[in-house]
Amino acid sequence: MTAGAKIGDWLQQQTDVTVREIYAGWLQLGCKADQLVTLTTALVNHWRAEFVTLLVEETSAEAPLAVHYLFYLPEDGCLIELKILVRPGEELPAISDTVHAADWHEREAWDLYGLRFSGHPFLGDFVLHDDDWPEGLDPMRHRFDGRRRPDVHGSGANWVPPKILQEEGSILFPIGPVWGDFNESGLWLLETPGEQIRYLHTRLFYKYRGIEKIAEGQTADRALLLAERFAGASAFAHAWAYCQAAERIGDCTVPARAQSLRLIIAELERIRHHAATIAEIAGSTALSVAKAMAQEIVEDLLRLSARLCGHRYFFGLLTLGGLNFDLDPAQLTLLAETLPTLNGRMRELELLLENSSSFLDRIEEMGALSPELAHTYGVVGPIARASGRVIDLRRTLPYGNYQTLPMDIPVEQEGDGYARLRVLFAESRISTALILQALQDVPTGPVRIACPLREGHALAWVEAPSGATFHWLRCAADGQVLRLRLGTPGFRNWHAFERAVEGAAFQDFPIILATWGLSVAENDR
Repeated sequence: MTAGAKIGDWLQQQTDVTVREIYAGWLQLGCKADQLVTLTTALVNHWRAEFVTLLVEETSAEAPLAVHYLFYLPEDGCLIELKILVRPGEELPAISDTVHAADWHEREAWDLYGLRFSGHPFLGDFVLHDDDWPEGLDPMRHRFDGRRRPDVHGSGANWVPPKILQEEGSILFPIGPVWGDFNESGLWLLETPGEQIRYLHTRLFYKYRGIEKIAEGQTADRALLLAERFAGASAFAHAWAYCQAAERIGDCTVPARAQSLRLIIAELERIRHHAATIAEIAGSTALSVAKAMAQEIVEDLLRLSARLCGHRYFFGLLTLGGLNFDLDPAQLTLLAETLPTLNGRMRELELLLENSSSFLDRIEEMGALSPELAHTYGVVGPIARASGRVIDLRRTLPYGNYQTLPMDIPVEQEGDGYARLRVLFAESRISTALILQALQDVPTGPVRIACPLREGHALAWVEAPSGATFHWLRCAADGQVLRLRLGTPGFRNWHAFERAVEGAAFQDFPIILATWGLSVAENDR
């Protein structure tokens, strides 16, 4: 019996819980608010389910809010959804005490929908900063017009940074939100009584763009542009997740050639993303030559991408039902001939860094996240795999051609900067091997099929370069987008970043930040 079947039998035994199958392998549970903590705790602790996301839907101003808690079982890929209807004035119990990965999701739902979670100690001043946004606007509700600037303001000068340390001589040291170079806006408040960081408070969303709000009422094609371009470093991954959700709603079978090419481009994006992160790690430790070597690889990968697809970040390649255009044999040959050389240069850089004692002194045992904390926070991607979590959607929830291609998952246990670096290099080699294997047998035929949408909703996923991303999409009968939910790896992993910094020295903060390879754009969607 599969894990999904076992959990289905268990759920049938729960009083006042309704169970229905949305799709094959997707169980939706209807339950009451007072059952929420018990059910979610059992899913995580007993059934080893992974928390996916929390999303809120408003069908009309008069109707209750529908709150969806989504989980999946790594053992067999079964999706578990808890759905609760919340009427005006009602509260939900916070589940973040036992499902800590849901902490930021609950804070986000309060800021954007005004949905309160009883027992949560940190609601407010999260997505919507108190110095700019007053309470009660709830911008994701239908009554809020996102096309007009609110004529009210937040508390302004009354906002002060939170401070925890009270001992004599302790200071609060701010980093950001304005940075030099090309770093994105973010504020990090480091508290210390001396040189060691005791506490870190992260304040993001300075560039919050309201992508999910803007998507409402758009055609599916227009919403694809939003999904593709809110985080350029992983544009293809997010566009692919969105397309898969739309294709599931439209019951569309993507042509075999398009599926093969999608995998190839996704893995090429992963290699470039990891090389850029490695460049930042080298730069953070003042290894200018190593940084230049990595940046040269990144630039060559970007130029290769442009020669293949007409855009350095693959904009415009994906469409509902496949790809907007095909890659000809000469382009595929170019990729097959170029990639081994780039892989060799990556290996050369790896060996140089491994043999640099001064470099290793700066990243070994630095910014460590223990396997226990990695599990508690539900981190994903290379950060998770560097801390002992064998979590990769290409294996646990295989999609596209990953269902037929075997692949290794590199895992380290130390959870420090060096472990993360090793995972980045290892994944780059594996991605190269996957591409070369896929290139040996690219099917012939079309790369696109018509994909008319209909009324319905779906959840789809991709293992983006920085980890698991989940896109929830609901469409009307005419294909208009009613709700788009972007569950990004950046939002998941920033939540745990503070725990890796606490205890480090001040001068090591930028190194730890670089080894995490986090995207502000993915968080501030």
